[in-house]
Amino acid sequence: MKFINRFFKDESGATAIEYGLIAALIAVVIIGAVTALGAGVQTNMQAVADAL
Repeated sequence: MKFINRFFKDESGATAIEYGLIAALIAVVIIGAVTALGAGVQTNMQAVADAL
């Protein structure tokens, strides 16, 4: 019975899950930023290439 109580009170696994969620959120933000900036950068590079 003590093992079961100790198992349910242990929160070390929750910390790993929280870090995983934070890493996933950061990855989504980075992907969104790169996607949004990618189109603008491509347009500018094309304008430079056309000017040359």
